Amino acid sequence: MSNLKMIAPPVPNVPWQERPEGIKNAPVWRYSENPIIGRNPIMGVARIFNSAVMPYEDAFIGVFRGEQTDGVPHIYLGRSKDAIHWEFDEDKILFVDEEGNPAMPVYAYDPRLVKVEDTYYIIWCQDFYGASIGLAKTTDFKKFTRIESPFLPFNRNAVLFPRKINGKFMMLSRPSDSGHTPFGDIFVSESPDMIYWGKHRHVMSRGNNWWEGLKIGGGAAPIETSIGWLIFYHGVCQTCNGYVYSIGGAILDIDNPSIVKYRCKNILLTPEEWYEERGFVPNVCFPCATIHDPETGRIAIYYGAADSYVGLAFTQFEDIMKYIMDNSVVSETDTELGKR
Repeated sequence: MSNLKMIAPPVPNVPWQERPEGIKNAPVWRYSENPIIGRNPIMGVARIFNSAVMPYEDAFIGVFRGEQTDGVPHIYLGRSKDAIHWEFDEDKILFVDEEGNPAMPVYAYDPRLVKVEDTYYIIWCQDFYGASIGLAKTTDFKKFTRIESPFLPFNRNAVLFPRKINGKFMMLSRPSDSGHTPFGDIFVSESPDMIYWGKHRHVMSRGNNWWEGLKIGGGAAPIETSIGWLIFYHGVCQTCNGYVYSIGGAILDIDNPSIVKYRCKNILLTPEEWYEERGFVPNVCFPCATIHDPETGRIAIYYGAADSYVGLAFTQFEDIMKYIMDNSVVSETDTELGKR
């Protein structure tokens, strides 16, 4: 596996905990002090979960889904020295339009945070006369400027690739409905300017495997590797007790990310701990971000737990790549270009 390389800026202070004894299946393990963010983290916010973080300067920064005590979700900014212990701004992020006028979404949830070139982009789900994607940009985490909504309703789970591909911005998303969406595949779209989006391509269908048989959706920003884009996504099954959200993994083609090269048939992480099984929405592991270091191969995975907490898990780059490749099963709709 020496030909495998992670292509990313070094993060020598990536959070990490060594692999414990007894890991029997996927090479992914939880932080022993989970959850890293509990209930009632700041005044006016009942729960923080489904949030995205990344390195910034010599520390870390994040955008967090803050479920307010009135039940309306908005996005809050957080900072950390170690990416485990977080301090949050008391007020939600105040978005503006291109003229500097207030431009707050009606609600905003499940944010992702991705740096492309010199700009940081926040992507979230919002109301655009139905569930759709919200976008904003910042260069300093002081001013947050809204960008036009990329898609019509209904759509969720959007995340940018961390660099342009063939000169175009690329974004994964999951067309949906305005409810709890008992269906869903992942698509990819491209844009020359982050405003006009097109050339939509199908990437992955909900799986034949039971754990992802109802729907799937994008998770953390793709990680560039020497053989393709490593993605951690969520897969959902329906049981007699409701939905169960688990974390899966796949590797997309480096130049045509609508083509799936490898797709792991097994779950990487599924609800097992109390903070994943019990909460506002039980049985949820929902990946939203990674912090990763190419020098050591360490990957820290941040995920929402039971719509109530933030959990942290770890894996080693070569181990997880090998596990995905060794346990890969792809379908015809995975490997085709995604255009009909």
